[in-house]
Amino acid sequence: MIFRQLFDPTSSTYTYLLGDGGDAVLIDPVYEQVPRDLALLQELGLKLLATLDTHVHADHVTGAWRLHQRCGSAIALSEVAGASGVDKPLRHGDTIRFGSRSLTVRATPGHTSGCLTYVLDDESMAFTGDSLLIRGCGRTDFQQGSPQQLFASVHEQILSLPPACLLYPAHDYRGITVTSVAEERRYNPRLGGDVDVGDFTGHMTNLNLPHPKLMAVAVPANMRSGKPEGDAPTDAPDWAPLTLRFSGVWEIEPMGLLEQLSKVQIVDVREAPEFIDRLGHLHGATLVPLSQLTERMAEFDKEQPIVAVCRSGVRSAQASVLLAKAGFTKVANLAGGMLRWKIEGFPVDSDPA
Repeated sequence: MIFRQLFDPTSSTYTYLLGDGGDAVLIDPVYEQVPRDLALLQELGLKLLATLDTHVHADHVTGAWRLHQRCGSAIALSEVAGASGVDKPLRHGDTIRFGSRSLTVRATPGHTSGCLTYVLDDESMAFTGDSLLIRGCGRTDFQQGSPQQLFASVHEQILSLPPACLLYPAHDYRGITVTSVAEERRYNPRLGGDVDVGDFTGHMTNLNLPHPKLMAVAVPANMRSGKPEGDAPTDAPDWAPLTLRFSGVWEIEPMGLLEQLSKVQIVDVREAPEFIDRLGHLHGATLVPLSQLTERMAEFDKEQPIVAVCRSGVRSAQASVLLAKAGFTKVANLAGGMLRWKIEGFPVDSDPA
């Protein structure tokens, strides 16, 4: 089974990718991170069957609708949530299959009325959303939350799993990635040890927390499964056919660049001898060795697309990152570099000019 834990730094949200037999599901995708998730799915050769939200989030907008538009993936969420656009309204005991593996749905209300936990078929992993966080839990003071309900949910549906079962939350604000049933039974200060429902209720009703900053935006959007009210942003730049790699670098294929050569700036970041070696260089390219790029960026127009080139695409990928950080908004790396360009038989210059 393929398993990846992904992170959105803005909302401190974890997104989980599980794949098997070429199929995949994503748990708690984030709207702004959809291009990243699509890149990973493509690189791993996985077909996204469904997105599974653990609840209607109040601190970020789900990527469910956006992924559905791109992949045709089903949108799955608790039936209790009552959101529009849901293809698979989930109930306690439902099974979600991907390849030869499956997740079982456990209803764990209390943070919100529609919270779910997804348990892997062998009970080695569970994805708890905000119902149980690492040494904590989600608040219970809005979205039909209830401390009494959450206490029962956690103890009956999550901490009843095998002690070695790994627990993966929807958020962690300290960068901690995983815990276990045994750890939370013993060390969770709100729900572990000898804490009873009275202790827990008294604690939760006196938190007096401010509402999440994005609540007024996130909750209505998530009740539409993440569908925007206006125009949706495009996943890719429109100045050329580009592919986003999981590394975060946009790439352009040799044929795509050939069609754009007269419209883009080319920066070749190899060393001077390489510029005129057997691979040659692209017509109109400006030689700027990678070591000099930062101090020579003023030579290029930030409004015009720019493509970085090197021998194999490694140095130019680094150049693309540097250019993007410097404010160039239309940047791409030539996939495979001059090696690919030459193999595919496209024309090159070999003179120093």
